[in-house]
Amino acid sequence: MAAGIREKQTVALKRMLNFNVPPVKNSTGEPVWKVLIYDRFGQDIISPLLSVKELRDMGITLHLLLHSDRDAIPDVPAVYFVMPTEENIDRMCQDLRNQLYESYYLNFISAISRSKLEDIANAAIGANAVTQVAKVFDQYLNFITLEDDMFVLCNQNKELVSYRAINRPDITDTEMETIMDTIVDSLFCFFVTLGAIPIIRCSRGTAAEMVAVKLDKKLRENLRDARNSLFTGDTLGAGQFSFQRPLLVLVDRNIDLATPLHHSWTYQALVHDVLDFHLNRVNMEESAGTESSPAGARPKKKNKKSYDLTASDKFWQKHKGSPFPEVAESVQQELESYRAQEDEVKRLKGIMGIEGEDEGAISMLSDNTAKLTSAVSSLPELLEKKRLIDLHTNVATAVLEHIKSRKLDVYFEYEEKIMSKSTLDKSLLDVISDPDAGTPEDKMRLFLIYYISSAQAPSEIDLEQYKKALMDAGCNLAPLNYIKQWKAFTKMASAPTSYGNTTPKPLGLFSRVMNTGSQFVMEGVKNMVLKQQNLPVTRILDNLMEMKSNPETDDYRYFDPKMLRGSDSSIPRSKNPFQEAIVFVVGGGNYIEYQNLIDYIKVCALLALVVCNLLRETSFSRVSVTLCI
Repeated sequence: MAAGIREKQTVALKRMLNFNVPPVKNSTGEPVWKVLIYDRFGQDIISPLLSVKELRDMGITLHLLLHSDRDAIPDVPAVYFVMPTEENIDRMCQDLRNQLYESYYLNFISAISRSKLEDIANAAIGANAVTQVAKVFDQYLNFITLEDDMFVLCNQNKELVSYRAINRPDITDTEMETIMDTIVDSLFCFFVTLGAIPIIRCSRGTAAEMVAVKLDKKLRENLRDARNSLFTGDTLGAGQFSFQRPLLVLVDRNIDLATPLHHSWTYQALVHDVLDFHLNRVNMEESAGTESSPAGARPKKKNKKSYDLTASDKFWQKHKGSPFPEVAESVQQELESYRAQEDEVKRLKGIMGIEGEDEGAISMLSDNTAKLTSAVSSLPELLEKKRLIDLHTNVATAVLEHIKSRKLDVYFEYEEKIMSKSTLDKSLLDVISDPDAGTPEDKMRLFLIYYISSAQAPSEIDLEQYKKALMDAGCNLAPLNYIKQWKAFTKMASAPTSYGNTTPKPLGLFSRVMNTGSQFVMEGVKNMVLKQQNLPVTRILDNLMEMKSNPETDDYRYFDPKMLRGSDSSIPRSKNPFQEAIVFVVGGGNYIEYQNLIDYIKVCALLALVVCNLLRETSFSRVSVTLCI
């Protein structure tokens, strides 16, 4: 897995946009100008990987949604990138009949069925456009890559494969089969793009086992068809020379419900929790201005701003997994560094403007010419640095406002103590009853973590007290009713999940570590250093990668799609530790688990792809509400 999944999917997209021919590197010729037509699924796949400038460099003059009103451009080829749905096929057939484009390159995100392919063929014959349909390809790109080592299944219709959808009490067998097939299709596309056939491990009696059985069958059937296999020859790329096959660990969300509810303290997880953050883009509202409006005038609308947090953002890549206090301090340091560089350029400009012909001035001028040339050449880099500083100042300020208004530092510290079984310095009832501490949702998340993590459920008398306090705080009790049923069903009361026994170490208040000139007013917010501890998902990965014997994973099923016959075994055929792994959480993962796995990988010097459908901590507590209705 030398190349990350982001790089592999980007290469596949660029090849598709070049009419399914690998682009020629360092080509000086003009690209072939073309139009890109995608649906919402295709848009979500492309947007985190390719910028508008990169699309233009590849000859994309227009990129339009399939179901938008489009004018005919008869002398330009069109590249389509869509899901093979009935609705999309009908619209593509309509485009053929309307003769919108010079030629059509049809690319399907997932494999198209024969019947739908025949529908397109009939439409092409009817429109006398058979020669215009240049190529038809199944791209197997039905997943969204957000990081070098993370992807999610989908953004559109994500509720269809959510924790709520899988765990609904009234779900039918047909609906469950549809959900499992959707998940398996995306995982299959992932491994086709990766060019590797995994060893699969999963827990028994869970949705993860259903995914494992179906994925094993799909991989096995593809390998059996040697002529049409997607895992032979060029499709494998560098993977065919790898002697180490990756391990796919399928984990069910129900093994750990506390972590998705946990308030975060790292930058990326906080941005995802408290701001509108989707597909590596954060959307924020900014005030139009501080000046007051005239009496009787309409209040000024808030400006909406979007920021892309991408792989090219060096500050984001360096600090996204850092505790928030470190991020705030780093933003301030970057700002001071930028100002020092800016002052140096201004100083050199002043020197270059010296008038007079005396020898001292000429000598000083020649000494500083080289310095100024260097400074001017670094101006683009300086401007980009300023843009990133402004971006992260705005984002970090918005996060800080949430931390201070909702006392998220208090929640984080308190929840860490609950999950690590440490002594609590304040009663839970006091925190819930505090009108200044958090939203009703924050209070419910805190209590659910307490209820899930307790070895013994609170007595009925205590529970009634908690319920009254939660209701007085404006909480909906439906999530608690669901968690009570879930805990009784899984018998978690007798064997609660272990979260380690470390707690964050407070370093005092932010005001002690920040410069007095900082624009971040941190006073009253705790500065805590995170201690490394493995969450349940990370512990499971460690046991299975290192082939450790542990009651937590000893009963995990083992699948090898390359074996001629499948077996219902828990015993691995190979005893060698794995060097590469993929973790997939059926029911949704989160950035807290993602960062925990990344930290584990760094310590163990292993390669891993962290794979999950991201759950928002707030939406997860709402999921429980809808489950109970």
